Amino acid sequence: MAGLATTFGSGAMTNPINEITEEAELLFLIGTNATEAHPVIGYKMRQAARRGAKMIVCDPRRIDLVDEADYWLQIKPGTDIPLLNGLMHIIIKEGLEDKEFIAERTENYEALKETVERYTPEYVSELTGVPVEDLYAVARLYATTDKAMIFYTLGITEHICGTRNVMSIANLAMLTGHLGRPGTGVCPMRGQNNVQGACDMGALPNVYPGYQAVTNDEIREKFEKAWGVSLSPKVGLKIPEMFDAAHEGKVKAMYILGENPVLTDPNANHVRAALEKLEFLVVQELFLTETAEYADVILPAASFAECDGTFTNTERRVQRVRKAIEPIPGQANWQTICQMATRVGFPMHYEHPSEIWDEMASLTPSMAGINYNRLEKGSLQWPCPTDDHPGTPYLHKGKFTRGLGLFQPADHVPPAEMPDREYPFLLSTGRILYHYNVTTPYSSGIAELWDKEMAEIHPEDAERLGLETGQQVKIVSRRGEVISAVKVTERVQPGMIWMSFHHSATPTNALTSDALDPTTGTGEYKVCAVRIEKLPEAANA
Repeated sequence: MAGLATTFGSGAMTNPINEITEEAELLFLIGTNATEAHPVIGYKMRQAARRGAKMIVCDPRRIDLVDEADYWLQIKPGTDIPLLNGLMHIIIKEGLEDKEFIAERTENYEALKETVERYTPEYVSELTGVPVEDLYAVARLYATTDKAMIFYTLGITEHICGTRNVMSIANLAMLTGHLGRPGTGVCPMRGQNNVQGACDMGALPNVYPGYQAVTNDEIREKFEKAWGVSLSPKVGLKIPEMFDAAHEGKVKAMYILGENPVLTDPNANHVRAALEKLEFLVVQELFLTETAEYADVILPAASFAECDGTFTNTERRVQRVRKAIEPIPGQANWQTICQMATRVGFPMHYEHPSEIWDEMASLTPSMAGINYNRLEKGSLQWPCPTDDHPGTPYLHKGKFTRGLGLFQPADHVPPAEMPDREYPFLLSTGRILYHYNVTTPYSSGIAELWDKEMAEIHPEDAERLGLETGQQVKIVSRRGEVISAVKVTERVQPGMIWMSFHHSATPTNALTSDALDPTTGTGEYKVCAVRIEKLPEAANA
């Protein structure tokens, strides 16, 4: 969110999902495997391509949507910024930029021109591996198409330069005027369900609900008055910073709700060690997860099917969620939180989720018009500032949220760790269709669809190592090691290995780097160095 918030003033998806099939003439996918990570949206992308919309796919791995694409830019992992700068270089050199949009609606354009001037097609081709002729073709196609949408996901953000990657995408869209209209825009698809809603509600260390800064005295005083407490003006810790602080003894207790960082966070061994150093750990969960095993107290959690409340999807659409059954633990998660808060000295006496939502909306200008009663009648997209406002399908019409869009030029930032003689393979990670994060072990039905990790390697590498599909190998990084079966496939590049992180028996994040994006604290899950060790024949018997 930080990259778009800086350039546009809002980190949210600019345009609605239905415009994929109803408006868009070109879909530019970069760092997103939509058919597996967002299958409903991925299906709509297929529909759009089959009705005649053009499609560009930029991904190091051959994802399924490559079959629908007019162009596949198979970049080297970690070279998104050079690629985007190279496309902008061509667009400017050929006079294809939207001069009127730039002059009327943006600032800092000259700085962008100066930066991308250095990214010639030949230089970019050398860095990214993309042929020069493809760079020209894609730049011209995107710039000259009237309605073009860009989509990205974790393949863009899970790098040490993730924020700069996002800013570069925003630069490209502003350069060509592909914003503030139907069928255009920059569309981040959130990595997990209700990520948008959680962030909207203030589940970030630097903001209250509605992205209102905790450092702003006027805003903070508003919340202090509403809650009857004194609030700190200091920005809190990001998740990786929490675990670092636990190592240092500065954080002594944690309350973890519905999260399994032992398997999901980078450098899992570092996370385990941090949890062991805590004086007190509370985990509220549906299952006895790897994280819950470290807990001093485990509280029962309720699932989505047991809860009333709201859900906000990737297009900023707030929707009602209605429980199908009464909570098996006897109460919903919000009720447990209220009881805990009351016992530690801050009374919370809400009777229903509607009271929580309406209090939040009353303090949040962008959602002031979305009350619980309106949601009973149908969903609404924020911003929705008044009770009679219809909601906002697309953002930045006429002007950006911040006023003028801010070009933020970025130079290439190499990954924190690249292959070398000791660790000659580049590991990248991602999701598999049907699976969701690390819940796979708790669903026998899902496990039947893909019951074990299959690390993908290129046939050239398999032949050199004497490996066949199904054989077990040891994959080793500077931080840990795992045992996995391999799958020999041309979906990945030579020298690359690709793995999911769904299977607890193969904890992939024991391998991944704990290098972080300095702005967001997001781990570099998409690039780290590993080696592959062939196991004795007995291990594969």
